[in-house]
Amino acid sequence: MSGHVVWLTGLPSAGKSTIAAAVAERLSDDGRAVQLLDGDAVRAELCADLGYGRADRDENVRRIGYVANLLARHGVTVLCPVVSPYRSARDAVRERVGERFVEVWVSTPVAVCADRDVKGLYARQRAGTMTGLTGVDDPYEEPLAPEVVVPTHEMSVDDAVELIVAALR
Repeated sequence: MSGHVVWLTGLPSAGKSTIAAAVAERLSDDGRAVQLLDGDAVRAELCADLGYGRADRDENVRRIGYVANLLARHGVTVLCPVVSPYRSARDAVRERVGERFVEVWVSTPVAVCADRDVKGLYARQRAGTMTGLTGVDDPYEEPLAPEVVVPTHEMSVDDAVELIVAALR
């Protein structure tokens, strides 16, 4: 079975990591080789030298895409929950990976993400102690033609998992 790169993009606190972990569990239970490359974990280990300006964000996406592609070429389904705000960086990963790339737009509205505020980013931005928050005072370019759209404010995690697994079939 060939591997895939499942790229989950969306705003901070949209639900990308939660969904990716649930998809990973499901695929693993089904006997598939799976690797989760969570954007936060990879940034801490592989991309700690990068900041949050556009060039560094694009480089972060490039590095994660490179590793994901290596694994996918060896039959692993790689789940990448990464904000990845710029369309051109995501498209470059798509081009590198080819037909094994599945883009999942976790299309949660910014107001819902701000209510969740898993990491306290929205609160810090409102308090003025942080700038450059994707979708608030820094851009987020929505995907133009994702294979899967997951509005987490309208569906359960289980429903999101089913959509993604169906796209991999």
